[in-house]
Amino acid sequence: MEGDAHSLLLRHDEAGVATLTLNRPEARNALSVAMMTAVEGSLDAIANDKSVKAVVLAGSGPGFCAGHDLRELRANPGRQYYEAVFAQCSRMMTSIVKLPQPVIARVHGIATAAGCQLVATCDLAVASAEARFATSGINVGLFCATPAVAVSRAVGRKAAMAMLLTGDFIDAAEARRIGLVNRVVPAAELDETVTALAQRIARQLPLAIALGKASFYRQLELNLAEAYRDASEAMVTNMLARDTEEGIDAFLEKREPPWRGR
Repeated sequence: MEGDAHSLLLRHDEAGVATLTLNRPEARNALSVAMMTAVEGSLDAIANDKSVKAVVLAGSGPGFCAGHDLRELRANPGRQYYEAVFAQCSRMMTSIVKLPQPVIARVHGIATAAGCQLVATCDLAVASAEARFATSGINVGLFCATPAVAVSRAVGRKAAMAMLLTGDFIDAAEARRIGLVNRVVPAAELDETVTALAQRIARQLPLAIALGKASFYRQLELNLAEAYRDASEAMVTNMLARDTEEGIDAFLEKREPPWRGR
């Protein structure tokens, strides 16, 4: 789905990297039901696409993502609708975590509420120096409980609660300091930096990436002994893969593995 300029979500594939761009610039890429459906559909397709080694999630226009579409929510008041919307958002976020390929958030402008949740959910995040982040629901009387799930797993508890209780914006440097993003670069270098990172990941063995990503998120929810058992099994499964054997042999023989560049 390359999509045209009117699509809610644009997809562009190049050199093993699929870039998904939220495309509601006039609404700061707010997550309408239709937008979340488009993202879910694209992630489902990418999960089964062996040509895709890494994913970049970006936003069009002046900001990354302003969170849920509050106008849409207020136009459909009622428990049943609200339950459906937040369940869909939770599904979409979970699908990023479960995706075999790593997902990199390319963040510019604002990332607020569920938009900040998106950044926290992605495996990696690179931000422009002008980016700003907030879990700002509290400012309209709505505690960002679902964004808190991702944010609290990405940053320390005190930092997460400060964002959640005040709704204040933090700048990109502070987001980097607390662990919400990996790197901060000048706006002019954002695309180059994200592309280089995505292509670096795309050169690695997809099997190892998929096994490792799944193991990483599983072990976070386990106690120490269970985490080591689970991680050890992941290592065994990885070691038994023929491509991994070839990779180790190539390292010992000081040559490139045959799967690199496939």
